[in-house]
Amino acid sequence: MTRDIDHLHHVGHVVRDMKEGLELYRRLGFRLSPPAYPMLARREGEPPRPFGAANTHANFPRSFVELVSCIDDDRPDQLPADAKGIPLQAPPEHLARITESIRSTVARIAACLARFQGLHILVLTTPDADAAARRLSAEGVGHGGVITIRRPVDTASGTRMEPVRLLELDSPAPGEPGAGQVPEGRLAVAENPAAAVLEAQADLDHPNGAVDLVESVLCVARADLPEVERRYEKYLGRQARADGPARVFDLDGSRVVLVADDDLGALLPGERAPALPAFVAYGVAVRDLGVARRLLEENGFPLKRSASGDLFVPAAAALGAAIVFRESPRLPAR
Repeated sequence: MTRDIDHLHHVGHVVRDMKEGLELYRRLGFRLSPPAYPMLARREGEPPRPFGAANTHANFPRSFVELVSCIDDDRPDQLPADAKGIPLQAPPEHLARITESIRSTVARIAACLARFQGLHILVLTTPDADAAARRLSAEGVGHGGVITIRRPVDTASGTRMEPVRLLELDSPAPGEPGAGQVPEGRLAVAENPAAAVLEAQADLDHPNGAVDLVESVLCVARADLPEVERRYEKYLGRQARADGPARVFDLDGSRVVLVADDDLGALLPGERAPALPAFVAYGVAVRDLGVARRLLEENGFPLKRSASGDLFVPAAAALGAAIVFRESPRLPAR
């Protein structure tokens, strides 16, 4: 198989309340970018107001964790103190179309929250989105083709809007119903900005020592596991290996883990999937697991050990997402 997927790009944690999400992640020891709130005038001549979906990132050199929440535009008091307004410029003749597109995005996020608060997004990294699109098409995987979006990148000199080329998987076309939706949530493939841009990012020094996103765990019904494994073989361009009760797809320094619902507790003791299928956990590498453990304990988080010996914060204590902390094998402890 051709291997054009080389790492995890990001996971998306969908929360009901951005303020609550920010507080949680800061207690977990992550530095977060100021939450971005799109601002749009709903009618010509009106002042722009927060509209759509807000997000923030815990950034690492080549990956990130995203927090996403719907904006209640009738409750401006819900905006966090450090919220950053992002003006959306729309010519009058395009305003209705853009507004409807944003409403569609909000409806999709709301549908995620109707299932459960937690992990609903997995984006994979590719060095060449066009090559990945060709390979996926040959594999019979539906996608909407490569599109370009802009991602805010916070640097010491300010925020830069960097172009990101990506394709949504299992969707007929961008903007159509179901775009980017697989049963477990949103799945996409994206290129990273240039290495120099990533290296210039601000707030990469997290108090918990996190340096990379290294794992995404997907839980499925046992009867569905063979089909889901075949699907991810096509997505990732490689086969899985057995690791205890799990099926593991190894990438470059990261991995995607599939586990049957009745084996999840063996992998992550005490965890249960909120729905099936569902992304139930993600893992980050840290410089020093002892430092991360002390910070988490001091901040009142219950900690457990995974089957592989990693520490994790249970989903019940982290807004529906179990968060695994693993010592990085590639960086010295400090």
